[in-house]
Amino acid sequence: MTSSAVHGTGEVATAPLRVLLVDDSATVRVTLRRALEATGRVEVAGVAEDGIQALQMLHALHPDVVTLDVEMPRLGGLETLQRLMAERPTPVVMLSSHTTEGADTTIRALELGAVDFIEKPSFADLRAGAAGLIVEKLRAASRARVVRAGVRTPRSTHAAPGGAWAHRILVIGASTGGPQAVREVLTSLPADFGLPVVVVQHMPPTFTRSLAERLNSLGPLRVEEAEAGMRMQVGHVLLAPGGYHMEFDGERRVVLTESPLEHGVRPAVNVTMASVAAIPAANPIGVVLTGMGRDGVRGCGLLRAAGGTIITEAQSTCVVYGMPRAVADAGLSDEVVPLDEVAPTIIRHARIAARRNSGG
Repeated sequence: MTSSAVHGTGEVATAPLRVLLVDDSATVRVTLRRALEATGRVEVAGVAEDGIQALQMLHALHPDVVTLDVEMPRLGGLETLQRLMAERPTPVVMLSSHTTEGADTTIRALELGAVDFIEKPSFADLRAGAAGLIVEKLRAASRARVVRAGVRTPRSTHAAPGGAWAHRILVIGASTGGPQAVREVLTSLPADFGLPVVVVQHMPPTFTRSLAERLNSLGPLRVEEAEAGMRMQVGHVLLAPGGYHMEFDGERRVVLTESPLEHGVRPAVNVTMASVAAIPAANPIGVVLTGMGRDGVRGCGLLRAAGGTIITEAQSTCVVYGMPRAVADAGLSDEVVPLDEVAPTIIRHARIAARRNSGG
């Protein structure tokens, strides 16, 4: 793994990230290798043109992180990922095309244990400096908690303590590792869940639609990528579309904007949470799951000021303990729980409104 050393100047030097590039295109392999190594922060430990070669090199090279193409001959990206996670779990970042088919496969790869994905950069993108952004994603992935994929039986919450559902709005925010975490939470809620649900997952266009369709297919709640004018409904999940901030008007209808990025992303968790906090009688529940950065801190502060409850995922289950940590460090978390306890905690607060002292 990468390491750091302290020079006589007192500056900390980080060892180059060792990366295994896997892509069936010789042009992509050569171009991406040159661009990454030119940053001075990456050592390309090896390049492979298909999954079989990649698995052989993985055992020999022990890279910090693997970039994996989705479509390859002999052994495809998903099959390679499954074997990699079974034989030698290593952080994987998928290289995905902009197509709907590529997005669908990428969502599946995230379920199988890939940490993150990168849309395949064009040569123009690399010349414009995209290599630096890719390196940041790879470095973050190298520090992530790798989760072996497995068949999971959702926790049964249908027998949760009874009582009428409170009039509340549930807002969930996530970034790196989020698709798996959001899936765990939503599939663990009961079919009669009595709150409207809003989800913000940091993702580009096309991918959010694929994620919404995948989550909808898993049930029990109806999940849709939000469109302008859609109204919040009980038991209905609205997922913020990539490329837009998602807000709500006084009638709880979706308003999509292309206002400036916040924390470098759009959609941003902060923007949606701030909008929900402004809705009269929202009585919100805010949930922040795994992800890099600090998006969600401002929003959780506003939700809490509006009388809301904040739940953050514990470090023990986060792929990247960034966003939840920032919220907890700001003193905004009412509950810090591992991922498998998030849904039961939501249900408890959704059935009986938690009350805090004014100084809470």
